[in-house]
Amino acid sequence: MLQSSERWEPMRQFVLLLAVVALAGCGVDTATTAATGAAIKKEEVEQGRKTMGQAQQKVEQAAQQMQERAQRDSDTAGKQ
Repeated sequence: MLQSSERWEPMRQFVLLLAVVALAGCGVDTATTAATGAAIKKEEVEQGRKTMGQAQQKVEQAAQQMQERAQRDSDTAGKQ
């Protein structure tokens, strides 16, 4: 007849296997979450760069318009 500890050995191994599988699943979930977070951050950085470039273009256009207006005003004042 099996002794008490021998009878529970398969159950103990099964429970250990379940624990290992569950913990491995958590690791995969964590890695996937980290990768997704990194991809989102990368997209945010790229969007920020695009927005900054557009803002810089608008500032340059406004500066050019001010310079052209100042030149026209100067030319107009010189003719009077």
